[in-house]
Formats: sequence, C-alpha cells, structure tokens
Amino acid sequence: MKRRSLAFLAAGIGLGLAAPLCWAQTFPTQPVRIISPFSAGSGPDALTRIVAEKLSAIWKQPVVVDPRPGGSGFLAATAAKQAAPTGHDLFLADVGHLAISPSLFKKLPYDPKIDFVPVGGMFRTSFFIMVGANSPIRTVKDLIAAAATPDKVTYGSTAVGSPPHLGAAQLAAVSGTRMIHVAYKEVSQLNIAVSNGEIDWTMSTLATAGPLLRAGKVRFIAIADETRSASLPNVPTVEESGGPKGVQARSWVALMAPKGTPAAVVNTLNQSLNDVLRQSEVVEKFEAVGFVPYPMAPSALASLIDSDTVAYAAIVKRTGATAD
Repeated sequence: MKRRSLAFLAAGIGLGLAAPLCWAQTFPTQPVRIISPFSAGSGPDALTRIVAEKLSAIWKQPVVVDPRPGGSGFLAATAAKQAAPTGHDLFLADVGHLAISPSLFKKLPYDPKIDFVPVGGMFRTSFFIMVGANSPIRTVKDLIAAAATPDKVTYGSTAVGSPPHLGAAQLAAVSGTRMIHVAYKEVSQLNIAVSNGEIDWTMSTLATAGPLLRAGKVRFIAIADETRSASLPNVPTVEESGGPKGVQARSWVALMAPKGTPAAVVNTLNQSLNDVLRQSEVVEKFEAVGFVPYPMAPSALASLIDSDTVAYAAIVKRTGATAD
C-alpha cells in the first residue's frame, strides 16, 4: 500500500499535480518585480519602495519597483498583463486603474476583472486642494469665485479619470463652474506647474507634495474628505473652506497579479504583504505622510473593486467626465 501511495505521489509530481503546494513552499524563487504606473519620486512610489524593502527581507529575494508612468496607467497595466503568471511580476494599481477607467474609456487595453487577480490592499489616502504659494486663491470659496468666469481657471492631473481629476470635475459640477483640465505625464511636472503658477490648482497628497509644501512653494487650502487629516489638522475640509458639501477625492492602492497566478502563490503574497503593512515602523512611516496601510484579503479587495466600480460609474455620469 505504501509503495502504491509513493508511486502515485511520484506520478502526481511528474504530472505537475503537486505544483501549487510546491510553489507555496518555495515562492519566490527569483527577484519579484512590482510594475507601477506611478512616477519615481511620487508618494505611491516612495511608499511602495518601503514595502518592497520589507518583503525582500522576508523572502530573501530582491523586490524591485519598476515605474512605468503615463498613458492613464495603460503602459504599466499592459506590461503586467503580459507577464508570466508566476507571482514574480505584480501590478501596482489604484482605484482609478481598477474601478474608474472602465466607465471612462470605451475600450481599455486590459480588463481589471479578467486579466488580473487581486493580491491585497496597500494603502489609502485623501487628496488636498493645492495652489501655488503666490496664488491669490486662499480658500475654496476664492477658487469658486475665480471660476465664475468660464474657462478662466485651470487645474491639472496626471491621469484622466483618476480620483484627483474626478474630484476636481466633481467640484466644478457641484459649484456650477467650468474649469479647464490640463493633463501631465508625471506628477513632478504637475507639481512644478502649480508651484510656478503655470496652472491654478491640483489635488495632491502630503506624501507627493510634502517637500514643496515644507519648502513654502505650495499651499494646501482644503482636504477633499468628510473630515480633516490627522497629519494636517489645520487644513479645513472643502465644505469648511467655503465649498460645496460632498466633494471627495480619496484613493486606495493595491497589488494585483496576472491571471493564472496559482492561488497558493497569491495567498503567500497576501500573507507576506499584510504582515509588512502591520509592522509598527511601516504604519508610522505611512501615517507621517498622510497615508494609511490597507491590509485585506484578496476576496475583500475583489469586493472593494466591484463596489467602487459601481459608485464611480455614477460619479462619472454625474460629472460628464470622459477620456474618449
């Protein structure tokens, strides 16, 4: 009986039947690459590198961040979609790439639900309305007043349909104003444009614009959320700053894997990621720049993507935002 069992097991291994178990025990067997749509030096990039360093220590393998900004995330998504489904190539994506773009674009080069499988949440944050240090706009009430003349006020974002873009479009729609949207490829270009007055405003995070804020080159006049940020408690909400109620620009960032990645590998990835996100050192570093770690199970991430896809479809329809 033992001989038969051993023979069957050997045959099973030869046929690859034991592969999922084997993968779970040995993963990763080579360097892991996180393909990112965010430019080097941006807030999400910096925080992802913190996580990558911690994962590398756990796995005893290099974990590298591969920034591929531009194209509304299409460049990074396509590269990740075409990667081998071994778990060694991952896709860093935010709510825009996974839940908003399907409502904005008539045709996407990827399908969030078909081409990828959820691995786990990374972090979440809210956006601040940011103007240049020399801007006459000091409150959201000032911003709306300046925008009373159609197409006079300009704002920027790095991706059509991203939370900052939709948040700004929502502000314009609710306030009954019409502002010009200017798209930039990289966040560094966008922030410089705001700081030197090339455009009037944008929505940004403390992690991304913190250096410019501390250098006195930009100002945060409001946070697009229901409550103030614990990191910058002196910055009012949009409503407190004289703006309309209900304008929000919040985002979350998650890790995805190419479709076909073994479930055992996804579970290993998720467990290691959640362990890192719960480390006190990581929590402190994230919170210092206004981000909150967002650990969750793959199934919870799948549910989040589904619910936000429905919610943002309604916002896109209400604001009239389009990318085509």
